[in-house]
Amino acid sequence: MSFDLIVRGGQVVTPQGVRRLDIGITGGQIAALGEELGGARQELDAGGRHVFPGVVDAHVHLNEPGRTDWEGFETGTRALAAGGATSFVDMPLNSSPPVLTRARFEEKARLGEEKSRLDFGLWGGLTPLNLGELDDLAAAGVCGFKAFMSHSGLDEFPAADDLTLYEGMRAAARLGLVVATHAESDDFTRRLTEAARAQGKAGVRDYLETRPVVTELEAVGRALLFARDTGAALHLVHLSSGAAVALAFEAKAKGVDVSIETCPHYLHFTDEDVERVGAALKCAPPLRPKAVQDDLWRELLAGHVDIVGSDHSPAPPDMKTSSDFFALWGGISGAQSTLNVLLDGGHHRRGLPLELVAALSALNPAQRFRLPGKGRLEVGADADFALVDLNEEWTLTDLHDRWEQNPYRGQTFRGRVRSTYSRGRTVYEHGVVVDAIRGKLLRPSPRPASMP
Repeated sequence: MSFDLIVRGGQVVTPQGVRRLDIGITGGQIAALGEELGGARQELDAGGRHVFPGVVDAHVHLNEPGRTDWEGFETGTRALAAGGATSFVDMPLNSSPPVLTRARFEEKARLGEEKSRLDFGLWGGLTPLNLGELDDLAAAGVCGFKAFMSHSGLDEFPAADDLTLYEGMRAAARLGLVVATHAESDDFTRRLTEAARAQGKAGVRDYLETRPVVTELEAVGRALLFARDTGAALHLVHLSSGAAVALAFEAKAKGVDVSIETCPHYLHFTDEDVERVGAALKCAPPLRPKAVQDDLWRELLAGHVDIVGSDHSPAPPDMKTSSDFFALWGGISGAQSTLNVLLDGGHHRRGLPLELVAALSALNPAQRFRLPGKGRLEVGADADFALVDLNEEWTLTDLHDRWEQNPYRGQTFRGRVRSTYSRGRTVYEHGVVVDAIRGKLLRPSPRPASMP
């Protein structure tokens, strides 16, 4: 067999284990995996490198159209590619207007195909404003519906009250799509914030104390109850605590169709880092004390977390500059660092099996959101992969997203992405992003949204 490209002699990370294999690629897809494959127009020497499936980042905010000055497809996908990502699913906010209708979906899809370097899917919104639009959004090709159980930070994307969330889950179950929820209690966090503000509080620790772990647990429990009653597929985004993961995993064991996501910043930073770094580490739910982070790591190492997504959500510097911590935009720039954190294992270098790294970052999100051809290094899949030097210790200095207010700058990691390939094409190599490559829109394949 003659191939367009052979990736020669890399340590290939598959769900079954790590093996030294050649990868034969034809027409942008993997045509063969084996030893000593022969016959190709081009060869890529992967000796001394591990070949990981390209990261599938199912939680990013690239904000186009409307807030491209925060982040857009061009700059956001540069950062993703530099971090080993080959596809992503973009959230319905902070685009302006948000993706609440089919027309907004089609506008965003067009812009993505014009500007994105990587293949991409799109989330639709689930808010009190657009319950009647869910069928049209599903027909257009959304990968699922995103709802906030607390204030999103943008009035144009209001939180889903209990009835809206419940009815949205009923619709999603009928449509065969996932509902993703930002699980924090709106009443709890709002009233704690109002009390703090009434006392004139404005500091980092004041903010952290208005969003304790219990506000996450309460909302997670409510979302799980609705999912069990409606039969909906639920995706819990950015869980920040081991207790929340344990609660969701217990429900999964009892038959609730739920997938569990955390983010690299919860695995890498703690509340003490927020006090040290400031605005670049403000997010919601907030970063937690080390003991809570240790619990989260235990749950992840036990296999109870399904997906790690970056929740990349930058904003211009003027929105991240204030003496009033409550007034700052809450979002962390992290599109470039998901694989870095997983490979390094956090500050304490917990050893994650490479198969688990690949599952958390690629296989599971591709499976859960039914992204055709993504997430696996196997025959018939898209030739999406990253070449990684696991032995290199390095410090992150070169960032590729729009703004440089990034908490990972200056962090030292072990394991470095050297190049990234999307459908067999180089999109990133040795610090350089290839501008000419363009991605395509991914619509979910017609099968149940199950986990592997």
